[in-house]
Amino acid sequence: MKDIGQHLASLAITAWVGSLWAISYIAAPILFYRQPDRQLAGNLAGHMFSAMNDIGLVCGVYLLTYLFWRFGRAASRQPIFRVSALMLLITMAMLLYFEPTMNALKADALPLDVMHSNLAARFRMLHGISQMLALIESLLGVFLAIRNRAS
Repeated sequence: MKDIGQHLASLAITAWVGSLWAISYIAAPILFYRQPDRQLAGNLAGHMFSAMNDIGLVCGVYLLTYLFWRFGRAASRQPIFRVSALMLLITMAMLLYFEPTMNALKADALPLDVMHSNLAARFRMLHGISQMLALIESLLGVFLAIRNRAS
């Protein structure tokens, strides 16, 4: 029988990976498809991604803490720990570098939309890198969800 910690770990994985998939591959694309104002769509998507990263931070910290509590020093040899740690590193990069840098570029471009400013190339580069990292994190999340199911 699973302990309460394992149940909470399963919920953390569900919330983390579910928010990644729901926001990245459902909500944001629909927002850009349905909202004619691209600047508004981008700002709203940015808020959703920020919330998604906050969820990832909380869930990732809980998951690593639980796994360390459960396995002790051997936790670092567990694939689920390594994948969770990598996902958390990506989340932290999003929260600590990509989000603030992209938000600063948007603010610096005002009154123009960043995509119509001289900062557009840098913004596009950061956006592309963050999209690749989100894809990697989403794929790692598949492993995490499947691996958790098997344990």
